[in-house]
Amino acid sequence: MNDILSMYPDELTAFVLELGEEKYRAKQLFYWLHRGVPLERMSNIPNKMKEKLAGSAVIPSVTMEEKRVSSDGTVKYLFRCHDGEYIESVFMRHDYGNTVCVSSQAGCRMGCRFCASTLQGLSRSLAASEMLSQIYAAQEDTGERVTNVVIMGMGEPFDNYDNVIRFIRLLNNEQGLNIGCRRISLSTCGLADGIRRFANEGLPVTLSVSLHAPTDEQRNAIMPVNRRYPISVLLAACREYFEKTGRRISFEYALIDGQNNSEKDAQTLAALLKSNLPGMAVHVNLIPVNPIKERDFRRGDKKMTEKFVSELERLGVNATVRRRLGADIDASCGQLRQRRIGEMPQ
Repeated sequence: MNDILSMYPDELTAFVLELGEEKYRAKQLFYWLHRGVPLERMSNIPNKMKEKLAGSAVIPSVTMEEKRVSSDGTVKYLFRCHDGEYIESVFMRHDYGNTVCVSSQAGCRMGCRFCASTLQGLSRSLAASEMLSQIYAAQEDTGERVTNVVIMGMGEPFDNYDNVIRFIRLLNNEQGLNIGCRRISLSTCGLADGIRRFANEGLPVTLSVSLHAPTDEQRNAIMPVNRRYPISVLLAACREYFEKTGRRISFEYALIDGQNNSEKDAQTLAALLKSNLPGMAVHVNLIPVNPIKERDFRRGDKKMTEKFVSELERLGVNATVRRRLGADIDASCGQLRQRRIGEMPQ
């Protein structure tokens, strides 16, 4: 069966012609597909064509298994895919529009110790259609248009490179949701080869790199990927990305009490970024770590966080503390999935 929701317009046109239909039908079909409309509700698609599609094509979708609504309006979804895999998405309301945080994989094999997504390892990567379906399901449920997308949910996007690139291009297509690249953000745990490859795609999305530690010793302890791509290699790739694209990179930094949140850590981080990325506009997005029951990581108090921020700024590094949304609904990556899997019979 052909996954037509993952097809580019020219691929869909070729497929429609193979079915013996007129070329213009592909544009009609693409329109409906990228508004999350099921086949039976596509009003200008003839019944005979629908019958052909039903026998040769599939339109992947996700089923809502659980929904949690935060006091701040954030909505956390646990979705089930066609094969029973569970994935998570988060719908967030901001002054500038509505954002959906999508998952790119069911689980994750990167092993970051502070993230619940990694606890069960990687089950599989998601197709572009399954990433799009998370957005369409959120729009259908809330009745609100999504204007921004962050690929920061479960999984490592560059570990599912081709499907993620296809997802971004479909998301950006003017016949689809037509979400501008500058309204799309992608977060990587630091796959340097993926960053270099991404620099050549011509997609001006916002790139976020999960750094989370100022030294290799500290990063090795919480992020296994650092043994393959140590900080010097990672920052060299970031420098190449900036030189090719001119796009600012945001560095994510989870503040873990007693491990990476001291004043000295802030000083080491500032020196690291300024020496390795001279001339680059650098931004550090600080995230008080979200505790998960399977780990003993804790966030520091507000005063320590404020000291960390002020020290970075004193040393010339722009830094902000990420606004916490959905704290009362387990909105962090992987928490609902982990609980659901734990409830399943072995």
